[in-house]
Amino acid sequence: MPVVPLLYKLTAFAYRDYLSFGYVYVGLRGTEELSSQYNINVYTPTMMIFKENIDKPADVVQAREMKKQLIDDFLSQNKFLMVARLTNQKLFQELCPVKKTHRQRKHCVVLLTGEGEKFAEAYEAFLTFAVANTKDTLKFVHIYNDRQPDFADTLLMDDEKYRGKSAVVILERRNTAGKVAYKTLEEAWQGSKEDNFILLDLLDQLRTDPGLLSSETVLADLNDELAPMFLIRWLYSTLDYISDCWDSVFHSNWREMMPLLSLLFSALFILFGTVIVQAFSDSSDTRDSPPSEKEETAAKTEKNNTSFSKESNRIPKKGFVEVTELTGINYTSNLVRLRPGHMNVVLILSNSTKTALLQKFALEVYTFTGSSSLHFSFLSLDKHREWLEYLLEFAQDAAPIPNQYDKHFLERDYTGYVLALNGHKKYFCLFKPHKSGDEAGTLGSCEDYESSLHTEGRGKSCSPRSRSVKNKLHKLSFWMERLLEGSLQRFYIPSWPALD
Repeated sequence: MPVVPLLYKLTAFAYRDYLSFGYVYVGLRGTEELSSQYNINVYTPTMMIFKENIDKPADVVQAREMKKQLIDDFLSQNKFLMVARLTNQKLFQELCPVKKTHRQRKHCVVLLTGEGEKFAEAYEAFLTFAVANTKDTLKFVHIYNDRQPDFADTLLMDDEKYRGKSAVVILERRNTAGKVAYKTLEEAWQGSKEDNFILLDLLDQLRTDPGLLSSETVLADLNDELAPMFLIRWLYSTLDYISDCWDSVFHSNWREMMPLLSLLFSALFILFGTVIVQAFSDSSDTRDSPPSEKEETAAKTEKNNTSFSKESNRIPKKGFVEVTELTGINYTSNLVRLRPGHMNVVLILSNSTKTALLQKFALEVYTFTGSSSLHFSFLSLDKHREWLEYLLEFAQDAAPIPNQYDKHFLERDYTGYVLALNGHKKYFCLFKPHKSGDEAGTLGSCEDYESSLHTEGRGKSCSPRSRSVKNKLHKLSFWMERLLEGSLQRFYIPSWPALD
């Protein structure tokens, strides 16, 4: 058959750990020499197994119909070489199993040798002996002393007469813990006729006298000699897989590949589409014009209710308000790179009004300090007037735009202004101070404010100027409630200016 049968492929996969498989189609030119060399009937399927001798098959089976049972029986009887090399503990347990009953007793004849031409003659003589004396109760194996030093030293007891030479040991495993009974040939194995007669005589005595194995010991597990090759085998498997995929894509019918390609491109489209949509949705917040009132109100209600509603009712965690000065050092962390959903409430003050405004500001915002999304700062008008003027240009009718040539430009009073800055979304809300006499009758005494915030301020008199300054922040707490509700007007800016 020109095509490899599926049954043969499945069989090769099942025995891949023991055998390598090949296939020859005898209908091709150049196979006549192979057929005549091994005397093959080209009209009947033939399976041959080669072991140590590649010029002559160790076993052959021919049948017009290769049944699965026939193939399994044929391969299971020929899984190992005539003199297999022990490379790991699993192979040792399979070749030399522990006896379960007296009839199932099996003995292993182990050749302990080395690598290279020096030991080749001894190995070939041992192989010839194994082929001539194959039995179901005997297994012939060999092992390299350099690769399994613990195994060799335990059986040979580091005897000087075996050093640099080959030795033969007959052993029988007694249990799975490593206990064995064994007997070592008294002289090193040279492969001579005398050595063959001695070994053959011992095996004949062993059939009638199991007590011939007089020595006992416990063997440690064998080293796994194939373990370091795992990475290379994995690399070869990966290369084979890539090669198969390449052949499937470029040498298969495109109609058969269309469903797979469609699925692949659909997944890529969804992946990149999601990334692009998310990127554009983040950049849309930097648009110059503010959103419409209906959309703005809906967005405010939805976003702010989720982020602030739970936190607005929190009890303040501290007995004081932590207010930091907004400077060039902390400007980036406290505003420009402020986390999404967080806002910085900034009070505008001057050096002369700093103490009075901070006291009133702390009193007004104290009930909102339980929210972890709010940060409180103050900005010196004497140092950063230009920064404030730049922001107020984006506030619609919030303040007249000053003229730098106006003689009253530097005299304009912005103390008492409060800005709620959203660093991530690039917008701010503005609180303008009330005039001095708007709510004078409902303010209460200045001593009440000071006694509620600073115990050291009791007994001090309050000047009319201090009372007028504090009146600027009257009703700031109501403005804060509207801020958390999301009902305040937002003023968007393209980017945050530098704080010089």
